[in-house]
Amino acid sequence: MERKRHIVITGGAGYIGSLLCGELLRLGYQVTVVDTLLFGGESLLGYYHHPNFHFVKADVTEPHALIQAVRKEWNSPQAVIHLAAIVGFPACQAVGRQVAWKYNVDATRLVFEQAVQMGAKRFIFASTYSNYGISPDGRPVTEESPLNPQSLYAETKIAAEEYLLAQKDAPTAPLIFRFATLYGISPRTRFDLIINQFVLEAFTRRRLIIYQRGYSRSFVHVYDVIRGLVMGLEAEESLIRGEIYNLGSEEGNYTKDEIVQLVLKRLPETVVEYKDLSFGGDMRDITVSFEKIRRRLGFYPTRTVEDGIREVLRALSEGLIHSPLDERYRNAQFIVQ
Repeated sequence: MERKRHIVITGGAGYIGSLLCGELLRLGYQVTVVDTLLFGGESLLGYYHHPNFHFVKADVTEPHALIQAVRKEWNSPQAVIHLAAIVGFPACQAVGRQVAWKYNVDATRLVFEQAVQMGAKRFIFASTYSNYGISPDGRPVTEESPLNPQSLYAETKIAAEEYLLAQKDAPTAPLIFRFATLYGISPRTRFDLIINQFVLEAFTRRRLIIYQRGYSRSFVHVYDVIRGLVMGLEAEESLIRGEIYNLGSEEGNYTKDEIVQLVLKRLPETVVEYKDLSFGGDMRDITVSFEKIRRRLGFYPTRTVEDGIREVLRALSEGLIHSPLDERYRNAQFIVQ
């Protein structure tokens, strides 16, 4: 009998990880989740009795957290997908440099070292297009563009990337995805992301306050991120070892004004107020190229921003998310709108 492919996910109870678990189980993988449950574990309850699912509450900053989490009767993991982190500029600012560095840089090294010890064939790292900051010439940034971090969050992700790229000849192949800004519904939906937040505020308050109105951002549906991660698991090693891919699509490049107009199409009674305010970080104003992931991995999106707006609005209007303003749906108490 063929042995099941085994994947370890750090941060598997989170926005991306909880949806990824369901997809991997559907595809026949064994899944081990390691998570501290900072925002609760309800997102994993639907998988709890699945024979191919295993959960361990542990902190990835502990030296042997992953090795101790893996079930002895299961085969060694094929891959580790490292999602656990202090995610976002506001969350990193809130905890400070020392804590952000511990969870986003030092923990990445610990998790990678354990992946090598366990015999994992590949290590997939969740990074961010925040690393590009502001494009100096206004042209779409590629994976080879200079990095211009505008926040502590981006600084930590760049440092983690640099460590992993130095390990490109290790037995475990490192792969880095720089995610665009996510949107859409998952078992642990976040409402501190621009599109989800705009829909929530327009729906509950009929009012939007917008900062940095002319800035361009890039957006990708959380389900398409899951599809990209699966491609990273299943692609030929020559396509992923030591590689960086922007994960998203050109169709997801929008200005904030354009996103507001798409929200207003669904909620036209919303009052929009613009303010000139700098938060001293995360001053992203970029358009992103996704030519590499399209050409090499064959990635194309299946969801649009308008699809996401309809999806989030429907989930809210049907009451599927109770108390969406609750803190557990946010990684931080404020966002840069």
